[in-house]
Amino acid sequence: MHGQKLGTVLATNLLWMVFAMSEDLKIEVGPSSKIAAHIGGSTKLTCTVTGCEAPVFSWRTQIDSPLWGKMQNQGTMSILTMDPVGLENEHSYLCTAKCGGKEVEREIKVDLYSFPRDPEIEMSGPLIVGKPVTVTCKVPKVYPSERLEIEFWKDGSHHPGELHDVEEDTDKNNLETKGLKMIFTPTMEDMGKSLTCEAKLPMDELDFEPKERRTTQILQVNIVPKNTNISITPSNTVQEGDSVTMTCSSEGLPPPQIFWSKKLDSEDSLPLSENATLTLVGMRKEDSGTYVCEAKNQFGKSRKEVEVTVAFPRDPEIEMSGPLIVGKPVTVTCKVPKVYPSERLEMTFWKEGSHHPVELLDIVENAEGNNLETKGLKMIFTPTMEDMGKSLTCEAKLPIDEMDFEPKERKTTQILQVSMPPKDTRLTAFPSDSVKEGDSVTISCTSGDVPKSQIILRKKTEMGDREFESATGIYIIHAAQLEDAGVYECESKNEGGSEVKSLMLDVKVPPRNTTISIHPSRTVLEGENVTITCKTFSHPPAVIVLKKVDVDNEVTMCSKNGTFTLYHVTPDDTGVYIINVSNEVGNDSGQIEISVMEIPKYFSPQLLALYCLSSLVIPATGMVIYFARKANHKGSYSLVDALKSKV
Repeated sequence: MHGQKLGTVLATNLLWMVFAMSEDLKIEVGPSSKIAAHIGGSTKLTCTVTGCEAPVFSWRTQIDSPLWGKMQNQGTMSILTMDPVGLENEHSYLCTAKCGGKEVEREIKVDLYSFPRDPEIEMSGPLIVGKPVTVTCKVPKVYPSERLEIEFWKDGSHHPGELHDVEEDTDKNNLETKGLKMIFTPTMEDMGKSLTCEAKLPMDELDFEPKERRTTQILQVNIVPKNTNISITPSNTVQEGDSVTMTCSSEGLPPPQIFWSKKLDSEDSLPLSENATLTLVGMRKEDSGTYVCEAKNQFGKSRKEVEVTVAFPRDPEIEMSGPLIVGKPVTVTCKVPKVYPSERLEMTFWKEGSHHPVELLDIVENAEGNNLETKGLKMIFTPTMEDMGKSLTCEAKLPIDEMDFEPKERKTTQILQVSMPPKDTRLTAFPSDSVKEGDSVTISCTSGDVPKSQIILRKKTEMGDREFESATGIYIIHAAQLEDAGVYECESKNEGGSEVKSLMLDVKVPPRNTTISIHPSRTVLEGENVTITCKTFSHPPAVIVLKKVDVDNEVTMCSKNGTFTLYHVTPDDTGVYIINVSNEVGNDSGQIEISVMEIPKYFSPQLLALYCLSSLVIPATGMVIYFARKANHKGSYSLVDALKSKV
């Protein structure tokens, strides 16, 4: 009884001493009771106590959400650092200090904003006179975006626009990029004028700078070449041996460059000159044709054509309706252009000395008002491989004996080039179309055809076909990976057609990156369920086997998904378990240990307290080990490292 009274007196004295020490306890917060923090930046909140040498600090939010900051105590000061600041930091923070039996707290309100960069002006294309262009002003990563104001100005005059959200990759704070868009049709008067985008974030209740940003761009206006004209001297119809001069002019900004070319029968063009004036000296019959002036700058082009005729008959022209392919009929036409008198013309087709029956037809073409006719012969011809290299001749005669001119007979000969569609195309994989990861694979494509075909190797993917650069039709995978598996195609093609072959390449991967997890713990009470989960990566999928190391009571379980459940465990389930993971190209293994604690049938108060203490200590110890291993193994139990630790 005496001892109890003495303890009461001591406790009372101690409380009075603490009260006396904390009687003048005061707390101050900084930098102020309300601050503006820039998202993505760093902000520190401070809490300082006077009247106590060793206060106990704590921080919390008004709604008891996570702090999203790092707390550091330095004697009578506590610092809460938010780095980087995110949307989750927009709270009222309470700093609480305790000293003895007293407690004081102060509030700091954190408001957020983001206005990191000047506006960005973008245009949907170059500024071309008379061509509408979409001008967009973007203000990136702004918060709060609904408070943002954006305006367009052109040389001091306001231009209306449409405010909209700009879809961009966002950071973890999901900050929005706002934009103002307008349609603008440039004129020549806009050259050199300024276009300004002004953005404001008018938040007078917050103290931060800047609250206004702007970007100015000088307009560069361009003109697509136009009004292109050709002048020709002396005329566009000349005699053989004459000269002709053609001059081309065009308007544009920047000034266009002039290119002269001549159209060819193959629909291609023959480049002639890059000067505005083109002079042709000593014209011959083959110089007849269409001449093209093309005016270009980087924003467009304009072209003008002129027909020049050298007034002299030409040799017959042989044309085919398509390439010569074995077994495929083709129409062969022989034309004699601008002939007079056309009714006196005689034409004949010959193939290697043998006459071919033909159909005579008229091909009417205008020849600068002279209405000269173009006569032609047409025949249907089905090539064979025996026709390869043979000659086809078209002969034309104008037998007017009463007139003195030469030549009265002309002929044209063409050597036949016959094609055959690709055949016997083969696509193979060596050593096999099913290999192990890391092996070398050679994919080869061959084809037998005439003429030699073009070989194209490609792989089918979800994103489309991926072609491989290979002049020989061979593609080597030096160390095959799982992503190399899939469908490969070989296309053999020539003028006669194409042939496609495909194969499926399978890359097998042994088990790896195997992890084991145990729920709820490695140490459990009798009667609980224990779930063992094994995860691994392999192809084809691995078979997972769980085996208990116990001579007297061996347990073996097999699973395809890697999950094993031990129901209502007993102390007999205590022991070492081995997990084997295997497929046809490899295996992995590891072991775990499970301890089952027996529940006593009777509890004394002392035993109950001891059991409660152990139920707290064992999970706590397990959590320490778990988080230590998690730090080492990045959140998983590694079979590879576990096996190393057993050695």
